[in-house]
Amino acid sequence: MVHTGYNPALVALSIGLSVFASYTALDLGSRIRGPVAADPRWPWITGAALAMGGGIWSMHFVGMLAFETGMPTTYDIGLTLLSLAIAVAATGAGFLWVERTGEGLGSILVAGVLMGLGVAGMHYTGMAALRIPGDLSYNQPMVALSVAIAVTAATAALWLSFHQHGVWQKLVAACVMGVAVAGMHYTGMAAATITVDEGGTHAAHAMTSVQGQQNLALYVAGATFLILFLAILASSLDQQRVQRELLASEARFRAAVQAVRGVLWTNDAEGRMLGDQPGWSAITGQTRAEYQGYGWADAVHPDDVQASIESWNATVRARQTYVHEHRVRSRDGSWRHFAIRAIPVLDARGAIREWVGVHTDITEQRQAEADLRESNEEIQRYAYIVSHDLRAPLVNVMGFTSELEATRTEIQAALRGHPEAERLDGDLAEALGFIKAAVNRMEGLIAAILKLSREGRRQFSPERLDMTNLLRDVADAQRHQTEATGATVTIAPDLPTIVADRVAVEQVFGNLLDNAVKYLDPGRPGRVTVTATAVGDRRVCFSVADNGRGIAARDHARVFELFRRSGLQDRPGDGIGLAHVKALVRSFGGRIEVRSELGVGTTFDVTLPRAPATAVQIDPEPAPIAAE
Repeated sequence: MVHTGYNPALVALSIGLSVFASYTALDLGSRIRGPVAADPRWPWITGAALAMGGGIWSMHFVGMLAFETGMPTTYDIGLTLLSLAIAVAATGAGFLWVERTGEGLGSILVAGVLMGLGVAGMHYTGMAALRIPGDLSYNQPMVALSVAIAVTAATAALWLSFHQHGVWQKLVAACVMGVAVAGMHYTGMAAATITVDEGGTHAAHAMTSVQGQQNLALYVAGATFLILFLAILASSLDQQRVQRELLASEARFRAAVQAVRGVLWTNDAEGRMLGDQPGWSAITGQTRAEYQGYGWADAVHPDDVQASIESWNATVRARQTYVHEHRVRSRDGSWRHFAIRAIPVLDARGAIREWVGVHTDITEQRQAEADLRESNEEIQRYAYIVSHDLRAPLVNVMGFTSELEATRTEIQAALRGHPEAERLDGDLAEALGFIKAAVNRMEGLIAAILKLSREGRRQFSPERLDMTNLLRDVADAQRHQTEATGATVTIAPDLPTIVADRVAVEQVFGNLLDNAVKYLDPGRPGRVTVTATAVGDRRVCFSVADNGRGIAARDHARVFELFRRSGLQDRPGDGIGLAHVKALVRSFGGRIEVRSELGVGTTFDVTLPRAPATAVQIDPEPAPIAAE
């Protein structure tokens, strides 16, 4: 049996190689996830495999050279290169497995076992490449221990590659990893026992062998350090590229915020403002000391501050997107309306790291809306007053017309025997008929104006509506008219539910179905269908389609105007139905559009919100970063 030992300098060099290789592999391995989604993964997988596999192999080879047996030592080139290939291939396979299957614990355990067995295979293949004048045997329990250390170290390396953050954390992880890999190697060496051949060896050979081993170790270590240095340099250059892309992306984001007249700000996980907030300071004039923490609330209007804080706290607890409106005191002391939208930014564990928000000045928009509401109210009041005042003289006309009809008999008696009596009575009857028709027509027009003016002041009672059943009821109410024309009305069975005023919705679709049946083409069987499609997450488009006469393109916009009708006027109507429908749909916050072709048919698309619009809306899930 040969008594062996180690060269302390080469042992230290092997551990240094292991630590440096681990740091490089951890840095490259972390890039497999790709800071930028479009980054290719294979260069980093290859680099990490070469750094870790090659670094572990170099550590192993230098450690072998540090092994002093007192005998001349050589190495089989083929087996030595094979051990290097095993190390690189096993390491690359481990990184590739995680990249393909994800970073979960199960995936890392599988890849860690694969990589650890590969590293152990590399070690014992390299030991088999050792050529000495003696026999090599192993202690099986120590071999098993070295394999366990290899698997544990490889699993830890993969876990750290995908979960460590920061330079210091990476450095500590590299030291732990490097020492663990070196521990695996020297445990494997301790498992080996060398028995010298009968021929023995000479001291001269030993001296020559030691000097040659030291030189070879330095060559291997130098080449390995150079390769690892170049890998670190490539990683650093790539990091600078990624940093430039992130800075450019941030600049684009800030420009986009400014383009929509927004101001960007950030809060911590609890909603406190920390650090410099130039955007917030620009709109409020608050200094950093004033807006720090919850000081930002001091710039909110006293009537809005409580609702803002309560809404913010509820959003923070629920980890949802914050959407709100409030008034903020500007630098000149005036109060301006702002729309707020803030999105939680999550860390790797899924916890909220901070909030990124935008304040958008909507003062002019809100003022315009207020002016428009006031103008609409004035128009409604004016229409009501005018219609009411027109009715007073109309009642007098109707009354005196009845008086004339009542005295017609007396006039006939007075003119009896007169040669023009018959002609005069006919003229009087015709005149009274024209007056009555005009009065009735004007009465209908005034009633229509009053009806539309009342819609603007109508109070809706929203409730959840099963649109399939509701529209079937509307269609059933018109069944007599539908059957009389031989038409069929089909309501889709899967219409979504919405929250709206039942009576108003029935009026909207009742008018549309009535028009569809009324203006069908008598030359072919009539078909009317009602379907629906989702428009985003918050709106639904209901389509009422028919195969009727169709509407000329020039009349598409006119059909919604009051008292305007298109096409052949062979059906009764006064031109207020679609105007009434449009007014109701707009009062819901929706819109109505028409698509039609003469001789083909008409489709009315009614887009309605799923629920009444509110000032504050929330998203069901937090976004990992400002994603909208």
